[in-house]
Amino acid sequence: MNVDYSDLRDFIDKVDAIGDLRRVSGARLEYEIGAITEVAAGLSHCPAILFDKIPGQPAGNRVFTNATVGAKRAAMALGIDHTLTPLDALRAWKERRSKLTLIAPQVTDDVPYLENVMDGEDVDLRRLPSPVWHPDDGGPYIGSGALVMTRDPESNWVNSSIYRIQVHDEKRVTIQFDHNGRHGAIISKRYWDKGEPCPVAIVCGQDPALFISGFEYLPEGASELDFAGAIKGAPVPVHPGPRTGLPIPARAEIVLEGLLMPFPQDSLPEGPFGEFTGYYAADKRPAPIMHVTAIYHRHNPILLGSPPLKPPRFHFGLSFRAASMWSNLEAAGVTDIAGAWQHVSQLMTVISLKQRYAGHAKRAALIAAANSYMGRIVVVVDEDVDPSNLADVMWAVTTRAEPSEDVDIIRNAWSSSLDPRISAADRDAGLTSNSKMIIDACIPFQHRDSYPKTSALSLAQSNEIMRRWRAEIG
Repeated sequence: MNVDYSDLRDFIDKVDAIGDLRRVSGARLEYEIGAITEVAAGLSHCPAILFDKIPGQPAGNRVFTNATVGAKRAAMALGIDHTLTPLDALRAWKERRSKLTLIAPQVTDDVPYLENVMDGEDVDLRRLPSPVWHPDDGGPYIGSGALVMTRDPESNWVNSSIYRIQVHDEKRVTIQFDHNGRHGAIISKRYWDKGEPCPVAIVCGQDPALFISGFEYLPEGASELDFAGAIKGAPVPVHPGPRTGLPIPARAEIVLEGLLMPFPQDSLPEGPFGEFTGYYAADKRPAPIMHVTAIYHRHNPILLGSPPLKPPRFHFGLSFRAASMWSNLEAAGVTDIAGAWQHVSQLMTVISLKQRYAGHAKRAALIAAANSYMGRIVVVVDEDVDPSNLADVMWAVTTRAEPSEDVDIIRNAWSSSLDPRISAADRDAGLTSNSKMIIDACIPFQHRDSYPKTSALSLAQSNEIMRRWRAEIG
């Protein structure tokens, strides 16, 4: 199954068709749009929001948020049946992802993003919506889910990743790379080392396949445009940016072109910005300046906003990075994985498996811990526990794990400068590791046959009841 949307507008229509869209008129850019987005993301039905009639903005300018926060919308974005349970949808994505064939983009002269052009002295970022997403953010951010496109000067590889973009005045923004290992930072530095600015295109209204691709951990040299084509099952239509020549998605809503100036010679203080951990990880810090030399946008443009929010709210309603971890476990030879999920915005990983031998659960946990970015907790549960259901997981933790026997600590593991627990001094010194707790919440292998029998329905029985009686109880 491939996706059946052509661009962000088409996706919004399909979200509306399944009853997941809410329209809000008159909300202000200064935190009100962000506040409504956060509250809506915490509701049980977690709707997507389309904001219009924004005070101070030209008529027709809109902002779309919570695009893929709900499980149904995340499944739709990936080309998966949105009526599946979250775990079944993730399993379907894992299987689909393993068979994806990369599809290169295709150049087109049908270019909606060129319907309106601001060039040179006419450039004015104030004519586009840039919300202040959180109460204590350092300013407005046009890029909370924006795709930043750069081309490697040596290999011609085009990288398209998600980085945050703060607006400083009508012609300048900053791009904040999380750390120097990010592909966008690596490419930019190759220009800067030659004393040159880096040509950049920023796409602020891409479709969900491109949004997801921008978040994926693809290897250096791999194309997010190709990966988005694989998700869509068709080439992404692109058109060379008039200023940069970069292959910009032709059906994008808003595009900024310009030059990212050599850093740290040219910089502005950026932030603070509320992070996906639910904290401000740092105060203002220097970030490279992009001089915006041209702006293009469709008629009545839509900004795709995806601000980091306090967990459990996250950009994606399906834990698609857990699908990659699931595949990694199987590739490492760990058999009988029944499922994987990440809670608390990826900070807690749960692996479900059918135990085949003593040490099976610990083996899976150690591999999961090694691949858990910033996460501090890894839990392994038996196959009768739904890893996507946190209440179910905690039931296993509280009835099957003995703290004095089933908890291990891994030290000096993979974290990030965004980790609020890391001290400012360590962060400044580049010491961004943390510890990880492994909880083996499986029935002890030696007691599997004698452990008290559960009174609950199995996952298969529960799913069958939902299938048969969804209309009455769902």
